[in-house]
Amino acid sequence: MEKVIKAADRTANIKYAIRDILLIADEVAKSGKEMLYLNIGDPNIYDFQTPRHMIEATYKAMLDNHCGYAPSSGTKEAREAIEREAVRKGIKNIRDIFVTTGASEAIDICLSALVNAGENILTPTPGYPLYTALQSKLQMEPNPYYLDESNGWQPDIDDIKSKINDKTRAIIIINPNNPTGSNATKEILQKLVDLAVEHNLVIFADEIYDKLLMDGEEHVSLASLNPEAPVITFGGLSKNYLAPGWRIGWGVISGNEKLLSEYIEAINKILRSRLSANHPEMYAIPAALDGDQSHLKVAVEKLTRRRNMTVEMLNNVPGISCVSSKGAFYAFPRLHIKNSDNHFVAELIKETGVVVVPGTGFGQVPGTQHFRLVFLPDEETLKKAYEKIGNFMADYIKKYE
Repeated sequence: MEKVIKAADRTANIKYAIRDILLIADEVAKSGKEMLYLNIGDPNIYDFQTPRHMIEATYKAMLDNHCGYAPSSGTKEAREAIEREAVRKGIKNIRDIFVTTGASEAIDICLSALVNAGENILTPTPGYPLYTALQSKLQMEPNPYYLDESNGWQPDIDDIKSKINDKTRAIIIINPNNPTGSNATKEILQKLVDLAVEHNLVIFADEIYDKLLMDGEEHVSLASLNPEAPVITFGGLSKNYLAPGWRIGWGVISGNEKLLSEYIEAINKILRSRLSANHPEMYAIPAALDGDQSHLKVAVEKLTRRRNMTVEMLNNVPGISCVSSKGAFYAFPRLHIKNSDNHFVAELIKETGVVVVPGTGFGQVPGTQHFRLVFLPDEETLKKAYEKIGNFMADYIKKYE
């Protein structure tokens, strides 16, 4: 008698709403309906291009036969460029730097080296679903903290403080935030650092969008606020440098050497065991970080126009309210409905072909409903999508509310 091969228990609760929603979208697309995809934060699908000098640096590396394995932590040139960038951000007491297959791998490795089954990390809610997926894989206990929608989606420090327990190992901060586009204030970040130091917690500072800020906003790198605090700052080429498919990210470990030495060795054990990240693309890191930055001005100008259109049009739809994003390229509008956001989004895709992601995929305050969208497409596409959302919402309220 044949027996089914059972999957590991650790995979039971792994979800990734950003791509899972495509299961519905793909079925709708088969009907021939025009699809408007506002679900994935990939600038290269739209009218954004990877800077040419980065491509040329990678191409030259390939011609120069840098196609074998790289050192486990990354090439010397790449790590030195990342260190220069960290110093420009005000980070001191740098203890280690490593290059990974996207920032996602860096986060996975650092959590794997830190947290045991049954322990927990404080994760921002709403937040990027990678963290909750890794939480399930590593068999951690959930411990979400909430961002305050009424305060521009800033982290709620009192909520964080109330949720630290003897099993808490780290605090995650995504800044600018995905999915809300918020940019944390220096005052909030300082309180976060103080809490971490008081309770001997590592801070994971996910700063992958730190150069994509609008309205003259300034980014404060959390690790710059206290050189003794144990912080890992994550960055990469995906968002700021418009190369998500290259899968190049990194981590910068800073803080008190005595506190961090054992943990750093554990991280390096994992780095060594998986050999290395993509080798030729590492040669684009110095080109990106030290080279021409003019693409950022163009990108931010486009994003600001598209953000403005997003906030204005969605706030004019009865039943929807939208806090204005300060960074990245996401909005997280609130739905003032009785039904779940999962139901709303599924019906929206079926009826209109507009693909967004339900707020449950990112976490939200219980009793609230949201959806996430990316405002990367051109203005004409966004206008068409938002008009469809507005018309659909009017019918949805009549039908279900």
